[in-house]
Amino acid sequence: MAAALAVVDLLPTSGVIGLGSGTTLAYAIEEVGKRVRAGRMSIVGVPTSYQARLLAYQYGIPIRDSMDVDHVDVTMDGADEVDPRGNLIKGGGGAHATEKLVAAASKRLIIIVDESKIVQELGHRFAVPADVFPAGLAYAMRRFRDLGGAPEVRSGKGKIGPVISDLGNIVVDIRFDGIPDPARLDAQLNAIPGVVAHGLFVGLASQAVVSRPPADKPSVQVLEFQRPT
Repeated sequence: MAAALAVVDLLPTSGVIGLGSGTTLAYAIEEVGKRVRAGRMSIVGVPTSYQARLLAYQYGIPIRDSMDVDHVDVTMDGADEVDPRGNLIKGGGGAHATEKLVAAASKRLIIIVDESKIVQELGHRFAVPADVFPAGLAYAMRRFRDLGGAPEVRSGKGKIGPVISDLGNIVVDIRFDGIPDPARLDAQLNAIPGVVAHGLFVGLASQAVVSRPPADKPSVQVLEFQRPT
């Protein structure tokens, strides 16, 4: 909760704000809604997922669809892993395609995580998710293996068959034994026909708000990253 309040304090009081996904982001979106209703913020939110859209409606935040905006002032979002250069693995919630689009359109991307998500090298604990166009699934799976990955179609509870992303594609989780060169893997995944988007975010993060224990009195640290212009 402390990290959620800290990230909202870093947002401008007016402008276009990207609204990310996840449990902690839900607290941050709730706080933005409180400030909007109190007249302390005058912003338009751009949701990156159905979760964020529904929360924005619930808390009274005016929204615009990502297809209607070509720039975003700041986006706040979560991540599964963050390396020392600010490269990320995202997409545990399957919304990585729109999250990446909104992040790329943003002047600043602020990531909110707890300290367990800070790693020296990406890919040792979390898989890289990919949105794969259904017709290209078999081909993409072979190409993922060619890159040294161990791909697996994601399945979920309460639904028979694969998890389908917000954009209607099949979500594939690709496990690697570490990712020493995120930029290279990013380019390789982007080059595979049928891969609509993937959860490796390279050079997009500007800051990370990191929550550190203990849980009853957490401290918050803000990390700064050099984002290419």
